[in-house]
Amino acid sequence: MTQTVAVLGTGKIGEALLSGMIRAGWRAPGLLVTTRRSERAEELRTRYGVEAVSNAEAAKAADILILAVKPQDMGTLLGELAPHVTADRLVISAAAGITTAFIEERLTAGTPVVRVMPNTPVLVDEGMSVISAGSHATAEHLAHADAIFGGVGKTLRVPESQQDAATALSGSGPAYFYYLVEAMTDAGILLGLPRAQAHDLIVQAAIGAAIMLRDSGEHPVKLREAVTSPAGTTISAIRELENHGVRAALIAALEAARDRSRELASGNG
Repeated sequence: MTQTVAVLGTGKIGEALLSGMIRAGWRAPGLLVTTRRSERAEELRTRYGVEAVSNAEAAKAADILILAVKPQDMGTLLGELAPHVTADRLVISAAAGITTAFIEERLTAGTPVVRVMPNTPVLVDEGMSVISAGSHATAEHLAHADAIFGGVGKTLRVPESQQDAATALSGSGPAYFYYLVEAMTDAGILLGLPRAQAHDLIVQAAIGAAIMLRDSGEHPVKLREAVTSPAGTTISAIRELENHGVRAALIAALEAARDRSRELASGNG
């Protein structure tokens, strides 16, 4: 943790990484941030004790560059960085749909690039970050990415060819659960519960179910069967979900998300 790390584009995800690194033991004097607005820079200086610099200054000074900008801003950012990034730096991209090849082509030959797809629960240290190596990234470079993103949740390494599928499943995944909670809350209101009570019941059910999935080691089918009594309420609900094609709809939805990720990666944004 003696290396200098720069977070370029310190929005919500970038700030979550920054705070996670500090909690994990990275020293604030070794952390740099870049922002578009001076008031945002001052806010980060005050909150974390880090130094706010320009993109070019970050590229010159940092050993590890974390690119946390929006995908549509990546080309412009790489143009700023290219004259200053040497092949002994590690570049980590957290931009959805941007391939390591896209970045490698715009930087000094041989620059190690690691691609990471985090999801928004990194904001509460419960994120899932999927990590892939570029052409020049070594096991040591992947370990650095694990150390940074492991501070805000779990990490998983996959071949880059699987990143679009991981984006559909994990990157977009929290939104599917929010959508389900929203629908179930509406159902609770229809059944006669006040909105606040319906929300609390569903959220706690979701938290409990998630912890059981994580900690029990049981297959989700077994956990679901444990709730599903013969001729009971749960099997009646499951029958309606199957009748309405919910399982097929979820599969189709994730395929659509994967296909969109591929489009973004190919530049058809």
